[in-house]
Amino acid sequence: MLTRYAVVLAAGQGTRMKSKLYKVLHPVCGKPMVQHVIDQITKLNIEQIVTVIGHGAEKVKAGLGGQSQYVLQEKQLGTGHAVLQAKTILSGKQGTTLVVCGDTPLIKAETMEALITHHEEKGAKVTVLTAQALEPAGYGRIVRNETGLVEKIVEHKDASEEERLISEINTGTYCFDNQALFQALNEVTNDNVQGEYYLPDVIEILKNKGEIVSAYKTLDFEETLGVNDRVALAEAERIMRQRINKQQMQNGVTIMDPHTTYIGSDVEIGPDTVIMPGTMISGKTKIGSDCKIGPNSEIKDCQIGDATVIRQSVAYDSHIGSGVNIGPFAHIRPQSDILDDVKIGNFVEIKKAVFGKGSKASHLSYIGDAEVGSDVNIGCGSITVNYDGKNKYLTKIEDGVFVGCNSNLIAPVTVGKGAYIAAGSTITENVPGDALALARARQVNKENYVQKTKY
Repeated sequence: MLTRYAVVLAAGQGTRMKSKLYKVLHPVCGKPMVQHVIDQITKLNIEQIVTVIGHGAEKVKAGLGGQSQYVLQEKQLGTGHAVLQAKTILSGKQGTTLVVCGDTPLIKAETMEALITHHEEKGAKVTVLTAQALEPAGYGRIVRNETGLVEKIVEHKDASEEERLISEINTGTYCFDNQALFQALNEVTNDNVQGEYYLPDVIEILKNKGEIVSAYKTLDFEETLGVNDRVALAEAERIMRQRINKQQMQNGVTIMDPHTTYIGSDVEIGPDTVIMPGTMISGKTKIGSDCKIGPNSEIKDCQIGDATVIRQSVAYDSHIGSGVNIGPFAHIRPQSDILDDVKIGNFVEIKKAVFGKGSKASHLSYIGDAEVGSDVNIGCGSITVNYDGKNKYLTKIEDGVFVGCNSNLIAPVTVGKGAYIAAGSTITENVPGDALALARARQVNKENYVQKTKY
């Protein structure tokens, strides 16, 4: 097998996006579109990936990290000029170079592999990935000769009326013999309407030298979609979401309404889990089997066990065990660790807290910066008062504690194992195990008070 390289074109600003965010960093299903491209390329047997960056260079590098090497295209003078920037890394090497645009988030590894295989089997110097477009306007056209071989690629703005009738289009993805690529790029000129150095001109240069020029047509036009504006971005989101949901359902997940369910590309969900309408699951979330998520819930970067129910609630960056019941209208904030068989009820907020097995906070509570033991019952309206205006402090509630309704636990404070907190108490000192803590004023009734206040 020939050594394989890849060049990802990610230098364009994307003026039609009309955004401060550089084009290739716009997310599709929660991930920058260029990251989708890199993720697919890394599934191939690629020796080196070189990403051509320009606008937003540092942000692109920060997002992709060490997955790629980088070259800078300071001035955007066309796709040919962009690939030429990789000369310092790839020139002179023997092998096959894949060139793909960073704004094509839907392209699949399987398609790129088929393109490379076709290229190598044909012994071609260049192979272009093509597709049949119902509306080819704006795309470069594939001009074939009478034998069916690729004669040239003509950009839409430079195409004649006859050439514009051609519906086979250039997707912007290519395979090249690496040495032939960089030799031909030195001959590319900018004698065209745009005044740019077009990468497709390499095809005509190599053809004129008698080299084999080939094409591989994909049957899935959708995956070749290039995102140049917000309309195309929304279309890519729709297609990607449909693709992800289909894969999840094929893996045994029930999605009640795929049209209103948003699942990120890195999300893992176990079989027999049911996803209700209006649910968004993103990031590195992993959900076990036999769960029920939603309706109208948002889960991001969470690890969730089996047989857990989350209804009309939000959970971020937390660990949630098995057999847990959350919601409706609960908020699990980052760095929470909720163990098995816990109940977090309606309008309960958990933040940076550990909840032991079998514990409950069923109604209208805030538990932040806390360590809650097992089999604890936290009554309605109770809170851990963790902030003094400058610093956050820890509340410890040990196993088997019963916290009465409307109680305030002023951190730092520890409630010992098996203790009771009387309803309406404000606890400022540690409570020993098995004790009853009462911290409220004695009730006083003023007889006939109302009559005395009347004029």
